Amino acid sequence: MDSVEKGRIRKVVIAGGGTAGWVAACALTHQFRDLLDITLIESEQIGTVGVGESTIPTIRTFHRLLQIDEREFLSSVAGSFKLSISFENWKRPGDRYFHPFGTTGMNTWSCDFHQFWLDSLRRGMKSELGDFCLETVASRADRFALFDQAGAGAQQWSMRWVKPAALERADVSYAYHFDAVLYAAFLRRKCEGRGLTRVEGKIREVRQDSGSGYVQALVLEDGQVVEGDLFIDCTGFRGLLIEQTLKTGYEDWNNWLPCDRAVAMQIESVEPPVPYTRAIAHEAGWRWHIALQHRVGCGWVFSSAHMSDDEAAAKLAAANDNVPVVREPWIVPFRTGRRLKVWNKNVVSLGLASSFIEPLESTSIHLTLSAVTRLVQMFPHAGIDESMVDRYNDVSRAELEHVRDFVIMHYHLNQRDEPLWRECREMRLPDELARRIQVFRDSAYAWQGEDELFRLDSWTHVMLGQGVVPRDHHPLTRGLGDADLTRLFDAVRQPINRAVEAMPSHGKFIERYCPADPSVWSLRRAPMPAPAGA
Repeated sequence: MDSVEKGRIRKVVIAGGGTAGWVAACALTHQFRDLLDITLIESEQIGTVGVGESTIPTIRTFHRLLQIDEREFLSSVAGSFKLSISFENWKRPGDRYFHPFGTTGMNTWSCDFHQFWLDSLRRGMKSELGDFCLETVASRADRFALFDQAGAGAQQWSMRWVKPAALERADVSYAYHFDAVLYAAFLRRKCEGRGLTRVEGKIREVRQDSGSGYVQALVLEDGQVVEGDLFIDCTGFRGLLIEQTLKTGYEDWNNWLPCDRAVAMQIESVEPPVPYTRAIAHEAGWRWHIALQHRVGCGWVFSSAHMSDDEAAAKLAAANDNVPVVREPWIVPFRTGRRLKVWNKNVVSLGLASSFIEPLESTSIHLTLSAVTRLVQMFPHAGIDESMVDRYNDVSRAELEHVRDFVIMHYHLNQRDEPLWRECREMRLPDELARRIQVFRDSAYAWQGEDELFRLDSWTHVMLGQGVVPRDHHPLTRGLGDADLTRLFDAVRQPINRAVEAMPSHGKFIERYCPADPSVWSLRRAPMPAPAGA
């Protein structure tokens, strides 16, 4: 048995920087600064994809674990807040719905709120499901406030923005928009002084043990040799360690997720940022629009079988005509799917090196955070044990497939008439996703598994938003009279409306809470190297 397998893990080497590399470095140095020797190797000559700008609320939990101050973080990354995703033209051109982060209505132990809402439609009552979700109502109004912040100073500051009567709903579920390159730089600063060694350079060679195949060292172009016991591959799509060296293999999901390219660009802000991500479907895919403090990140995601690079770039430019460009368009090729093992021998892959599910539901950074958290919890201090590796891979696979299925659902449930969308509507679904949709279509019943990311509310809002009309719903809802149902709805809507009316605009809140230093803006305008290919 190789010594790495039976020996203690003392030296961890992170290959690659970017968001994945620096997230790993931050988490490991925070948790194991006195137990591990941690080295990160990156080259400033190698660009990053740099388009990961939208997140989900789990990032706030991760930041709390790392004791990251929210206001300092947002000021450093020109960040804005995110309450939801606005899906436009997905069911058919002209339609729009929000997928909010918050809870909707008030559930009972016997049936969920959306069941009562469906029965109200049967009775002829007029409303939208989003009327009963604070995050959706605030998104529609472009408003934002924090009702409950850890720390007395922040709490007192934010309370000035809301009237006491509005505090009946005392929590807001939110995430962030931020500049991914600035985020990596912010995390790097957090790691400095915690015992991390950063090495500048390109990796020329990966040395393996001749018997076990375990990675022993990375050799840089200048001849420097960096040895390690555990290696973390954050080299992006190329997967230098996990794939090019260990030949792990890849499971392709293009048969379910047809888009394989994106054109990305950055433009100046011409209006205040909105507190949601825009995902706008088009004839061959969709485009994103993400408003930060100083600029807007936008991109055109498409299937190369249905649109050329030139046509996609022209359409993205036309969609943002007459707006000054911060960074000219660049092509990002990608391949949806996952490594057959995200942990192979003594290499753990993170970020794009491990998997890629297109950014429709903003899960890319979350999956990296989740994988790093899992690694901390299952860290092989006494040596690598195959049973633990198998468990890590099994949990990772289940998590990825759950997210994959949720994204597939957006493509499949459509009423558009272009070739790509017809193909998606007719494709054979993964069995679990097909069951979920069929159960909801039959009975309006939705659920969230114990370890699943997307909540019942998420499944409900997306399926209804994409045009699934349940044939029936829970019979207990019929036992509530019209007057009682009206009182229930008013009890939900009125506090939400009062809270949103008391909120400032999203832009005003940012100006007072976390304005970015203008030097951050000028720094980010500097030319960057082209991103590495897929």
